[in-house]
Amino acid sequence: MKAIHYINQFFGQIGGEDKADQTPIFHDGLIGCSMMLNAMVKPDIEVTNTIVCGDNYITNHTEEALKEIFAFLDTKEFGIFFAGPAFMAGRYGVGCGIVCKAVAEKYHVPVITSMNEENPGVEEYKSAAYIFRGGRKSTFMKQDVTAMAKFAVKIAKGEELLPAQKEGYFPRGIRSEIPEPDGIMAADRVIDMLLKKINGEPFQTELIIPSMEKIPPAEPVKDLSKATIALVSSSGVVPSDNPDRIQSASAQKWGKYDISKLDHFPEGQFKTIHAGFDPAAMCAVPDRGVPLDAMRYFEKQGKIGKLYDYYYVTVGTGTTQAFAAKFGREIAKELHDANVDAVILTST
Repeated sequence: MKAIHYINQFFGQIGGEDKADQTPIFHDGLIGCSMMLNAMVKPDIEVTNTIVCGDNYITNHTEEALKEIFAFLDTKEFGIFFAGPAFMAGRYGVGCGIVCKAVAEKYHVPVITSMNEENPGVEEYKSAAYIFRGGRKSTFMKQDVTAMAKFAVKIAKGEELLPAQKEGYFPRGIRSEIPEPDGIMAADRVIDMLLKKINGEPFQTELIIPSMEKIPPAEPVKDLSKATIALVSSSGVVPSDNPDRIQSASAQKWGKYDISKLDHFPEGQFKTIHAGFDPAAMCAVPDRGVPLDAMRYFEKQGKIGKLYDYYYVTVGTGTTQAFAAKFGREIAKELHDANVDAVILTST
């Protein structure tokens, strides 16, 4: 069986953020992690080609990118399609999801990728592809590629594919009736679960219903001209010496800084520490990340009552949901205690 592998501009050895708008490049051969993948799936599968595309291009010019990719794939013979691994890289994960979904729908072949559970591509595309549970960063490359490769080989050999939990990919919403190997009937298994529950013992349901936290929207501000507004941002704009040592990725803390005497962020005194994009433009004009200048304008115009004397900031790239929720609770408490009426939250 032949296979084709999709990766982004970084792992395709084109460049970093400066090459995120790269149009698709088609290799009649293998580059980067495609070579590792090919070595792992041999001799049952041969990865024949690598497709490289910029993260921005696939997400911002999806129709054009897919048209080019399809034109290439139409000339190739393949029975399986790989993408990634994408780790916690959000745009990369979404890009892998876009391509996998489109390839599965057009060519009707298995599509396999890998992402960390925090990657937004998981929630959006887990029903369209086999997305294996991956590591947070590229140091997990070998581990994640191994998981993809083992599953692909099972497909190539025609072996029985086990449920998502046992194989290691995110559930796809597909339910199948699978007899228990030990032959215990469902009626007996459910009684066993019930007894364990009654006795306070651990048990595992066979029908896991994912729980989604629903956050009700806040009531609208009745009169902005009398409201105190605060600025909160994940843009990473901090004083130039980064006094709180906020991490440039996978942040574990946030900062609070006084802007009571500022009408804008002076270049050189503030900068962004964000590692998820080219910082040059935001370092030159930090207000692009935290719109202090615009808020002062509205304040002087009487559009808002007052801009709160402090702004809060962290970095979003790679930051886990657990830390993000923690930051939100802590910052919200401070703002609530300070009688702030509303928040403008800017991200990147």
